[in-house]
Formats: sequence, C-alpha cells, structure tokens
Amino acid sequence: MKDYHHTDPEFTRRFEHFAFDEVVNEEGQQLDAVTRHMAVTAVLMGCQGIDEFRLEVPRALDDGLTPVMLKEIVYQAVDYLGIGRVRPFLDAANDILISRGVKLPLEGQATTTLEDRLEKGIQAQVQIFGGHMKEAWKAGHINRWLAANCFGDYYTRTGLNLKQREMITFCFLFAQGGCEPQLISHAKGNMNLGSSKEFLIKVVSQCLPYIGYPRSLNAIACINKAAED
Repeated sequence: MKDYHHTDPEFTRRFEHFAFDEVVNEEGQQLDAVTRHMAVTAVLMGCQGIDEFRLEVPRALDDGLTPVMLKEIVYQAVDYLGIGRVRPFLDAANDILISRGVKLPLEGQATTTLEDRLEKGIQAQVQIFGGHMKEAWKAGHINRWLAANCFGDYYTRTGLNLKQREMITFCFLFAQGGCEPQLISHAKGNMNLGSSKEFLIKVVSQCLPYIGYPRSLNAIACINKAAED
C-alpha cells in the first residue's frame, strides 16, 4: 500500500483532516456511521473511485456496515451504473470479504420470482413515487424493464430497507453526474419515504471529499428543486 504520509505529507495531513475530521464532525451535517459509510460506498461506485473503494470498505465494515449491506449496495448499482462499471467493485468487495474470513456466497436476499417481479416492482415504484406509477410500465419496454428488473429484482430484496435503497440510488446518481432529471426525481422519492431535505444535504456533505465540489453543489441544487416542487 502506498504511503502518502511519506511521499505527500502536507497534502495527506490536510486531506485527512478535512475528510475524516472536519467533514465527519461538522455540526448539523453529521450522519450515523453506517449511513455515512453506505453513502460513501455508493458514491465511490458512482464516480468510479475503485482505489478509494478498496480503502473505504474495510473502514465501513469495521464501523458496522454488514457484508450483506455491502453486497446489496453493489448489486443495486448495476441498474444505475451498468455492469461495465460495477464489475470491478463486485470483485473488490468479494476480495475484501474473503480476506476477512467471510464465506461466500452470502445468504440469499431475493423476495420475488421471475413470475411476480413485475407486479412487486410496480408496487415498490408506487410506494416511492406515487399512484401514477401503476401504469408507467406500459409506456414501453424500457419502462417495463425498469419496473421488473430495477425495482422488482433489486428494490424488493432484503438486506436494505426501501428508504436505504432510495438513498443509495440518490448517491449513485449525483456521484456520476449528468443525471440531474433523475436526481431530482429520486430526491423527491427520498422525501416521499421520509428523508428530509436536510438529511439529503447531509448525505451530499459527507460525500463531498470523495466526489468534489461541482457535483456536490449540483446535487444540492437538485435537492432544492425537488423540495420546491
């Protein structure tokens, strides 16, 4: 492992103070440890920070994130980032868990079948976004896939609750950038499930060291737009 304290001591002192002290302990912007690590893990996938992901995951596991929660974050990322961007993170998660003595595969978390995934996915969409989603899947095959695959295959799984799943989706979206319409929609979805505007700003704040200021400020603008709407 590279020793940045040796090669880049000034930078490392300032970054670690900011990321691990100033940001984490900012009054009014604090999150519980597990929620913070869920958000950071998700944004590192969203911004393709694989090297930092390998550093973050052990910290997260030591701080209470469970192996099941970690794998559920990785699995759900496929629908928002695509397998082309997620596979390295799945490999990294598996490597870390195996190195810590965790036996794979983990216990299954699926609650749907190929026969009822569409129905259950629609139910999840309605719960998050409202009754107008009952018919949204009929608008085309991609809308049907969205209901059956994204929501029916993943949002219905155990290991994370619906509120947590909608939060990590928000993180995937704002970390990758260029998804502002979807980000506003999912900010509203988070609010519909009881996550306040202030909570979402805390999530963005805790993730800022990992994705930088531009995408963080864009995310806060989307949160404000969702709250206004």
